[in-house]
Amino acid sequence: MASLSSVFEGPTRLSAFVGVIGLIVLALLTVADVLLRWLFSTPIEGVDDITQLALAVAIASTLPTGLLHGHNVTIRFLGKGLGDRSTYWLDAFGAALTLVFFVLLTWQFGILTVDHFQSHNTTMIAEFITWPWWSVACLLAAFGTAVQSVVLAGELRRALRGGGEGGTLEDRLNEAVIDDAITEPTDG
Repeated sequence: MASLSSVFEGPTRLSAFVGVIGLIVLALLTVADVLLRWLFSTPIEGVDDITQLALAVAIASTLPTGLLHGHNVTIRFLGKGLGDRSTYWLDAFGAALTLVFFVLLTWQFGILTVDHFQSHNTTMIAEFITWPWWSVACLLAAFGTAVQSVVLAGELRRALRGGGEGGTLEDRLNEAVIDDAITEPTDG
């Protein structure tokens, strides 16, 4: 599973990079809007519309890389008290719950997208069509679901084997550090 997780590394990084660039552009647009309001009493028309739509896409684009690298919420104190094998099963359980969440998120984004498409929904001021933006957010959530499926498979494999790499790239990096520490000779 580690090699399959590695396949997702490039696309998830690109997705996150585009999302962060989008957030920076939104921040600059907000600053420009505030300055124009303050200096000339002329706001940028529709900036709120753009922000609402682009923010959903920008945030959704950063989720897959967070999942792949294991940067989601984990509670480790219970597993540490129960031992490694229990920790692996708790990690697999957490990965399963995260997958269920992403399946539900993708499903709800899909319903929202279809609703926006069928109702020909637009934003209030600039009258941007909303369904294409929500389609992109839905596709990104589906991508996150695929990534989390691979993470779950890796976590289950580790739990069944009682060790080794998990499903996240962080697990792979941690295993590499441990392997390097074991194989490197020590001074002294």
